[in-house]
Amino acid sequence: RRVHAAIAAQTALDATRPALQDRHMKLLHPATKFLFFTGKGGVGKTALACATAIQLADAGRRVLLVSTDPASNLDEMLAVSLSDRPTPVPGVQNLQALNIDPEQAAEHYRQRVVGAYVTAWSEQQLSELREQLSGSCTIEIAAFDEFAGLLAGEGVAREFDHIVFDTAPTGHTLRLLSLPKAWTEFLQTNTSGASGLGPHSGLKMRYVRFAGALAALVDP
Repeated sequence: RRVHAAIAAQTALDATRPALQDRHMKLLHPATKFLFFTGKGGVGKTALACATAIQLADAGRRVLLVSTDPASNLDEMLAVSLSDRPTPVPGVQNLQALNIDPEQAAEHYRQRVVGAYVTAWSEQQLSELREQLSGSCTIEIAAFDEFAGLLAGEGVAREFDHIVFDTAPTGHTLRLLSLPKAWTEFLQTNTSGASGLGPHSGLKMRYVRFAGALAALVDP
């Protein structure tokens, strides 16, 4: 099944290239740093995101294709196993892809937040903090944190000319796109306390990242 998927995916990639050379495909001339493909389920977001990423990569641009969908099928489309780190796409020079994995992002988030207090807090306090970080809010903010880092141009984002987002269905994506403004305003107006996301100081450390993500989204 894996071999058949790989053959089908490669056939799709090869078939896509000629069509993308059409001079009428003007949305990529010039292309912005960030491109989002959004809409309800089943309308072809993943196919269009892949086609666009391939076109840009074939033009010599360094491209990162990112899925924000918890139920991503980007692996099957590209016939390559993806993680939360950029992975080269076979047969397409200059193109790498990754999946934002909410559960994995949440685990990294918990480790970072708890780690900041290991030497200063008692085991009971740390246990209470871990309990605070066990809810669904942590998964949401952690996935958003990964997304915000890409928009803010941090880490691996610096290595690419374009980042193409293959998003989840509309409701999830609207929520994700609203978070940079919501969290930036929250951190501007709240200076202390704790929540289901851990101590406020832990969130405050991400203020620059969240503000950078907001700036990228509102940049015309």
